[in-house]
Amino acid sequence: MVATADDLELVRIETEGHRADVIIDRPDKRNAMNPQVIAELTAAFERVSGADGVRAVTLLGEGPVFCAGMDLTMMRERVEADSDLDREAFPDLLDAVATCEQPVVAGIKRAGPAGAFELTLPCDLRVLGENAKYGVIEVQLGTFPHGGATQRLPRLVGLSKAKEIVLTGEFIDPEEAHDIGLVHEVCPDEAVDERARGLADDLCENAPLGLRNAKRALAAAMETPLDEGLELERALGRELDDTADYREGFDARLEGREPEFQGE
Repeated sequence: MVATADDLELVRIETEGHRADVIIDRPDKRNAMNPQVIAELTAAFERVSGADGVRAVTLLGEGPVFCAGMDLTMMRERVEADSDLDREAFPDLLDAVATCEQPVVAGIKRAGPAGAFELTLPCDLRVLGENAKYGVIEVQLGTFPHGGATQRLPRLVGLSKAKEIVLTGEFIDPEEAHDIGLVHEVCPDEAVDERARGLADDLCENAPLGLRNAKRALAAAMETPLDEGLELERALGRELDDTADYREGFDARLEGREPEFQGE
């Protein structure tokens, strides 16, 4: 299972069954991301990615909100001449989320603006609270979102809708977010964490090697010519032909029972 997280202070890793929960634990600051939170989130995702027995991961926030975005004091000080803020730390975090071998489900309750919005974009599935403030507001703050929103968002919702979300700087209505495919479910804010965990638990019932290779194939879909993508898809499929899980999946279906996948 996941290596110890005792050295993490503002992020927790909890496991239940085959699910790992990565939880931002800075509720007194509405889980705003400062350098320590960013570094610890990166470490947490590096630990859960490919960990034995972990088949799905959630990204959650402790307390009443998911995440208030970037720590405002940090963002103001980053432009000072003597700032030692590592500008690659947040991109590194997003890469750690995007490359996590298991599916990642984000639970976004009440607040997910700006950097928090961008933090959820590399996740595979997103559950959004019905009253959540969710969007990128940076054009109202003298800059624009450059933590992935101008690149990942068009791949999720199309260029025209991405332009609307980025250039207006307005929060997106949760139901519209669902209608355009940005999020996969909208529910009451108090139910977000439970629903995200439940969705991850549902994924855990599937073949872990199949989930892993499906993620690899899907990750290439938007950036690879069709012929190359199809070739990759077939190669990743062939990798699983001689696995115990492949045989178990078909045996279980023929025998009318639930499969017992082992990730082998």
